Amino acid sequence: MGFFEGLARIGFAIIQIGFVLALAPLVQGFIKTLKARRQFRLGPALWQPYYDILKYFSRGEVVSEHTSWISRVTPYLVFGCMAAAAGLLPLFTQAPLAFAADLIFFVYLFGLARVFTVLAGLDSGSAFGGMGSSREMMVAVLVEPGLMLVLFAAALRAGSTNLSDIITRFSSSGFNTFTPSHLLGAAGIAILVVAETGRLPVDNPDTHLELTMIHEGMLLEYSGRSLALMLWATNIKQLLIISLAVNLFVPWGVTASLEPVPILVGLLFYLLKVLGVAAALGLVEMLRPKVRLFKLPVFMLSAFILAFLAVIADNVVR
Repeated sequence: MGFFEGLARIGFAIIQIGFVLALAPLVQGFIKTLKARRQFRLGPALWQPYYDILKYFSRGEVVSEHTSWISRVTPYLVFGCMAAAAGLLPLFTQAPLAFAADLIFFVYLFGLARVFTVLAGLDSGSAFGGMGSSREMMVAVLVEPGLMLVLFAAALRAGSTNLSDIITRFSSSGFNTFTPSHLLGAAGIAILVVAETGRLPVDNPDTHLELTMIHEGMLLEYSGRSLALMLWATNIKQLLIISLAVNLFVPWGVTASLEPVPILVGLLFYLLKVLGVAAALGLVEMLRPKVRLFKLPVFMLSAFILAFLAVIADNVVR
């Protein structure tokens, strides 16, 4: 890689990260607005997540005297992990940092952010924070193996663990992409998208009720700039999980060209896919109530079983 090519990649990575950071709250606002319209309510404005983030940035912080450096570092570390992941994932073109877009590294950026969020929830000594942290770790134990297995099923078919290589190969395969392994993996990741984005029936992102909250319980001690960063990082993670799902299993529109026309076409395809999944998430939240906490393992382990069957199906076809 030449000097100027390296500079171009870094510049494009900064542009892509900025694009994801700007788009993530809009996707959250789209889900909330669409859900409200389907329930015949006025609901929040489409831009409300932007207003909330700006409002929290303008407020002062209240920090408990019982917290340690973990609570102070966590918002910046979590936001940094999500921003770094945004530069690794191919969206509508090849990832600018494709050489580092290993799926294991990508997933463990999420894992690092989750571990520090859980520690921050415990750090304040709050009963709600401890409850949310324990529930989050239970969900993580069930979700992360399934997510890794879904990605490994895709990697086995593509012959690479590099996300750019996997998506490029799938996008160039046409309708031959739709193998039994591919369909089983798509079904598995559909369940994991609901779980990883913290939406119904796994979690309820619109409430702080003790009986339903998981992720929100870990954020109750945050305020001001730290709360803004945590909420923004949550929105980014939601967008990245949706993008990972649609680009792996509906890969068309991802181009390797740097010409303006293919990039614009790829951007249009990408936005349609993301908004389609966001609309589906809103519909699921309307149709499904919150599942009881002790019934969640059955729901989330079904994704692991589907991913395991995807691996077996790939070996059978070979």
